[in-house]
Amino acid sequence: MLGEFPIDTGTAIIEADAYGASRYILKVNGVPSSHVDLEDPNYLDFEYMRWMEPVFTIGMPAEQFDGRARKLRVLHLGGGGCSMARWVAANYENARQVVVELDAKLAELVRVHFEIPRAPLVRLRVGDAAQVLPTLSDASRDVIIRDVFAGSTTPRELTTVAYAREAQRVLDAGGVYLMNCGDTADLAGAKAEAATLLEVFEHVAMIADPPMLKGRRYGNIVFLASDEPLKLGPAFERSLRTAPLPAQLVAGDAVRRFAVGATAITD
Repeated sequence: MLGEFPIDTGTAIIEADAYGASRYILKVNGVPSSHVDLEDPNYLDFEYMRWMEPVFTIGMPAEQFDGRARKLRVLHLGGGGCSMARWVAANYENARQVVVELDAKLAELVRVHFEIPRAPLVRLRVGDAAQVLPTLSDASRDVIIRDVFAGSTTPRELTTVAYAREAQRVLDAGGVYLMNCGDTADLAGAKAEAATLLEVFEHVAMIADPPMLKGRRYGNIVFLASDEPLKLGPAFERSLRTAPLPAQLVAGDAVRRFAVGATAITD
């Protein structure tokens, strides 16, 4: 399975991770896109994905979903190696997931090599995330994860107020919109995203490591947004503090202070 593969948007490379015999790194056009452990779908190598875990385990514990009448419904905007989809499938019985991937050849490569559960457990849908979300039914998802990048940034059309309102429409009561935002040290993009989400959702929070929030480097910020209170109690914060790369939770008025001076994205 190792090697270089042509895909619709360029080239994908699957290479071995020296730190685990069953672990692989997927690079898309030279940029690390995903990390997968074929023997252990619970292992998430990317820190921002580990920060998403408590949104599920604490905010939406598996015992709330019996896997029959009540199945967890997750939409992934951005596919890559389907690391989070594999993690959800391993932890929530009969979860129903759709992974939207722009690149058809990449989706097939991942399906063949990374042992993705078959539909209806995980359905790979080839399409543009900007166009797919507006076609989905109202209140049809419990979690939406936006993890789409063109180079080092998320396409602008996926960051607007209008797009956030589409996510709000598709989420069921109590649903959570999770976004992976990559930004430079000036944090201008993250502040604009915060301002955008605050215009749409009642509750917004952020997770990042402290140096990133202090504007010291390029990195990732995970945004959480919902129209119902987010479950961000002591257990949630403890899980972030004890992560391999400890992270800080910013919520409530602190998000509004972070976004001061930024303008919501409307075009």
